[in-house]
Amino acid sequence: MTHVFVYGTLKRGQPNYFRMMDRGNGKAQFCGSARTVDRFPLVIAGRYNIPFLLNVPGKGQQVKGEVYCVDAQMLKFLDEFEGCPHMYQRIPVKLEVEEWVGGDGPASGPKPAAKSIIEAFVYSTTTYQPEWLNLPYFDNYDAHGDHGLVYVDRESRD
Repeated sequence: MTHVFVYGTLKRGQPNYFRMMDRGNGKAQFCGSARTVDRFPLVIAGRYNIPFLLNVPGKGQQVKGEVYCVDAQMLKFLDEFEGCPHMYQRIPVKLEVEEWVGGDGPASGPKPAAKSIIEAFVYSTTTYQPEWLNLPYFDNYDAHGDHGLVYVDRESRD
């Protein structure tokens, strides 16, 4: 099992969360909430208003999200869903645990406490338009947020 940090449409209550829970894609168990130790630019960009975590450590904000323990089948699905390695790249990131509710800590260790530092994979991108660095940075993505940028589901894209 592998820890994956999600910060966008795959979180609970977001448009693609159902994909995380679809057993046909593999197994994903919600483990807890966390935020990145390093700051990153989290932007909403492109014609479909997709959240992107730009791989520019030290710029932006600490990004809040959720940690899931996923099996190999789900990890393969997520790689395909995220267009890895062309659109997104799966990289390790250090996270500060805010709340841990399930699953063992990394390396089958004990359950991490709040404020513990763990490592998980995240999908970030180095393939973005340079002007995206000038967009507003978010610390927490919500497709229904007051930013006014409506996420376009894959099934609705032309």
